[in-house]
Amino acid sequence: MRKVVFVLAHLLYLSAAKAQNSNYPQGYFRNPLDMPIILAGNFGECRPNHFHSGLDIKTLGKENQPVYAVAEGYISRIKMERGGFGHALYVTHPNGYTTLYAHLNDFMPNVQAYMKREQYKKENWELDISLPPNLFPVKKGTQIAWSGNTGASTAPHLHFEIRNTATEHPLNPMLFGFEIKDDIAPIPTQIAIYNMDKSIYEQTPIIVALKKRAGNYVADTIKTANKNIGVALHVNDYMNGSDNTLTFYTAGIAMDSVEQGRIKLDDIGYDVTRYLHAYVDYKTRKSKGQWLQLFFQLKGNALNHLYTWKDNKGILNIADGNVHKLDIDMQDANGNTSNIVAYIQYNQGVDSTTGVCNSFKALQPNKFEHPNVNLQLDDKALYDDMCFQFSSKADVASLSDRFQLHQPYVPVHTYFDLRIKPNKAIGFAQRDKVALIYSDGTDESGKSAIYDAGWYKASVRNFGNYRLAMDTQPPVIKSLQKQNAVLTKAKRISFTAKDAITSVKKFRATINGQWLCFEQRGDVFFYTFDEHCTKGKNTMVVTATDENGNTQTLNYTFTR
Repeated sequence: MRKVVFVLAHLLYLSAAKAQNSNYPQGYFRNPLDMPIILAGNFGECRPNHFHSGLDIKTLGKENQPVYAVAEGYISRIKMERGGFGHALYVTHPNGYTTLYAHLNDFMPNVQAYMKREQYKKENWELDISLPPNLFPVKKGTQIAWSGNTGASTAPHLHFEIRNTATEHPLNPMLFGFEIKDDIAPIPTQIAIYNMDKSIYEQTPIIVALKKRAGNYVADTIKTANKNIGVALHVNDYMNGSDNTLTFYTAGIAMDSVEQGRIKLDDIGYDVTRYLHAYVDYKTRKSKGQWLQLFFQLKGNALNHLYTWKDNKGILNIADGNVHKLDIDMQDANGNTSNIVAYIQYNQGVDSTTGVCNSFKALQPNKFEHPNVNLQLDDKALYDDMCFQFSSKADVASLSDRFQLHQPYVPVHTYFDLRIKPNKAIGFAQRDKVALIYSDGTDESGKSAIYDAGWYKASVRNFGNYRLAMDTQPPVIKSLQKQNAVLTKAKRISFTAKDAITSVKKFRATINGQWLCFEQRGDVFFYTFDEHCTKGKNTMVVTATDENGNTQTLNYTFTR
């Protein structure tokens, strides 16, 4: 009888979900491209440090495909950034939604000309400006730009979002009735079991491969020494015509035919997107590179609106020693559904326990103080409790010891001030030339550190290895063209500017004393020739400054 009740409840939920989706306008928005929608990424996918906030639509592997306004409205915002969305336009519509088009190349000529005037007025390539409704009105199907590969894009595509205009929260575009061919159900590959009486960072989960049998994905009885467990899945979704991995829209878990909770991936604001670190097993992601999505909610996970829990936030009690059946269903936005059937049993035994530690607690401030290093975390910094580990090691090449502040596999949500005391004398004139160097064991990076009453501090958001170093070397600027080159056929001129310790904070180029608009892509800075560079012989002065104020200047002469 209980199984019948569960199946009926599940069908009622799916019916209600479809009815809820119909609250979004169906067919109001057109395809932003002139080609079938084939996805390289969808809403809610796990990405480094955030949930994916829209659809990545393939553009046949090419740039400069026409991009169209999906409905009437007006271009309400232009954003130009070296990473992130790159070149982006926002269109506000009269029905309460705003659409975003990102990684673009050029905009339509009138918009492009307006944007360039603003860049030269502000003497800054990066822009984020809001526009009035009467400046650039558009109709459904008006071309607004050409697709590209700008910003944090690794291949040509269009990133497309639909946002609630009032809240600015991205919504799941797959729920708005776009014609997308997809009859492939999500494919789970692994199930993971956690001890919920311990911190997620102080354990290694039991990970079991799933096998497909009789239409379901199954795992034979998993035995564990843990009375209270949590479940996670490694799962990918796919669509017709694409081999890129996607994610499900909704998923639910039941134990012994009683639904325990459900996840629904919709309406994820940029103010909460970093909570992805609590939505997944971050430790396993850092160590093994795979995304395990948690079907329980960590203490410091504020994504309450994504979950519907029966009780106890997904923690399952199996202390009675019986074999318990787990049913997990996953559905994509097109209604394709997969099911997992697994069995779990408490097998009394000894589970490893954490010894004495410097305990940091989630949902409360935590601090660590040492004669030469200290830090303080606020009450939102941690997603789960942890045993803070600390060690130090002498480093004669640095201005301080190397301090190991716990491990990079424990994520920190909010920034905190890290203060380190140098063990070498630093002259007054060099106080603004100190950098804080961070290492996660693989990569190393630096940022400017500020003098603070004998200490040096910087705002950081990671655990790992830290030290102080002197930074007196300016960035290195190199021309990607020969000196005195003849560039009559060239479309652009490019330089690289790299800093060995921190980063290039400011890059400025002038020609005949006038500022030139250079765009940055990684370490490359380039200027596309326009009316601001006259034909004939020109002298360009390029200056790069790092975070500690070290400056390098290059004079470059060329003929156009």
